[in-house]
Amino acid sequence: MEREGSDGRLFFRGLQNRSHEKMKLRKRKSSLYHSPRKSPGRRGDLLGESIYLVLFTIALRICNCFLVQTSFVPDEYWQSLEVAHHMIWIPRLVQALMSAVADMRLYSLMKQLESHQVARWVLCSWFTWYCCTRTLTNTMETVLTIIALFYYPLEGSKSMNSVKYSSLVALAFIIRPTAVIPWIPLLFRHFWQEQRKLDLILYQFLPVGFVTLSLSLIIDRIFFGQNLGTFYGSHPWHWYFSQGFPVVLGTHLPFFIHGCFLAPKRYRIFLVTVLWTLLVYSMLSHKEFRFIYPVLPFCMVFCGYSLNHLKTWKKPALSFLFLSNMLLALYTGLVHQRGTLDVMTHIQELGYNNPNKSSASVFVMMPCHSTPYYSHVHYPLPMRFLQCPPDLTGKSQYLDEADIFYLNPLNWLYKEFHNDSTLPTHLIIFSVLEEEISAFLISSNYERTAVFFHTQLPEGRTGSHIYVYERKLKGKLNRR
Repeated sequence: MEREGSDGRLFFRGLQNRSHEKMKLRKRKSSLYHSPRKSPGRRGDLLGESIYLVLFTIALRICNCFLVQTSFVPDEYWQSLEVAHHMIWIPRLVQALMSAVADMRLYSLMKQLESHQVARWVLCSWFTWYCCTRTLTNTMETVLTIIALFYYPLEGSKSMNSVKYSSLVALAFIIRPTAVIPWIPLLFRHFWQEQRKLDLILYQFLPVGFVTLSLSLIIDRIFFGQNLGTFYGSHPWHWYFSQGFPVVLGTHLPFFIHGCFLAPKRYRIFLVTVLWTLLVYSMLSHKEFRFIYPVLPFCMVFCGYSLNHLKTWKKPALSFLFLSNMLLALYTGLVHQRGTLDVMTHIQELGYNNPNKSSASVFVMMPCHSTPYYSHVHYPLPMRFLQCPPDLTGKSQYLDEADIFYLNPLNWLYKEFHNDSTLPTHLIIFSVLEEEISAFLISSNYERTAVFFHTQLPEGRTGSHIYVYERKLKGKLNRR
């Protein structure tokens, strides 16, 4: 009996030992037990990435901000900085920080979906450097698009959050209504794959989408009631495919095409988004490079995938992309179209460095909104420029002040300034206008006092240089 009892005790001990061993085995295998062990090692992270990487990205974008010293489009100033011209650097620095956050979100997303090797190549674009610190609604639209994409439900993503991404899309729509265009394919895809479709529509898409779209359409109809895009220029339907898209992608274009063939099926929605956006924008009469900036991050995903899968030509390709994009970024950021900013710095000196010239006045005789205004002068100096308000009356042959001026500049000047007492002390013109109005400049005692380089690619009414003319007393006039 004792032996049988001891055998029974041994039997139960064996069961307990085996049970204990199994429990240990399950504990080691389960991800539920492993995840808490990794979290303490990530306490020094910021935005889900190494704090050193985040700080480097922020420093890079701040450096980017100060190395972009050229003008792009008038909206960069006239829709933002002119409203708060005393805080010119604050909005640009805020934009640089926002762009740094977007960079990290795009990097983190691609690291989740692919790997660190793919993620590191999706941020290297000359056009991103050129635009990401500018105070344009298109730049903020791109930033919000990238951050929203980080929370979008993609296969393999660990950061998906429908509420966050739809809210960010709505915010982008409020800032710029056309921001919804790239998201239409993505929203339809989400709806198609969502099992609880009714909840998605009732509690997310409808409240956000209907309200914002309705308000935007009502406001546009009440205040405008017409298409004002053509007033600012029109392009052929194929412009985005033949010029706009190739220029924005630059030397990344062949790698984008290569990546489209290599990328897995889950990235097809990105390609659909790019093509859809280009097609929709092609139907609009007014076209600009900046309008398609929000699809550039989608394109860079394919470029990164292509570069990561190159074998023989990888090092030459990376060297080529680095040099070409660096040259384009530095040239467009420091050289091309910088004269309109330099001349306003010169005008600023009229008030700050020359107190005796407090009675000075400036007339900018250039295409409408060619230069910034008080956002760069910061002095109560009387200034005037050729006006170009949109036609809100419906006239078929509407001409603004700038159009009338360029029909016959010399005749317009003699009519406008028939009395010498109304003449401004300083005139700002593009070099292409000088010869045409030289008779007026001589008869009104104007002398060229400053020259600023603007561009090596003059076009139409825009010249290669900008001239500043100052009106002199007859006894002090020096002919050139």
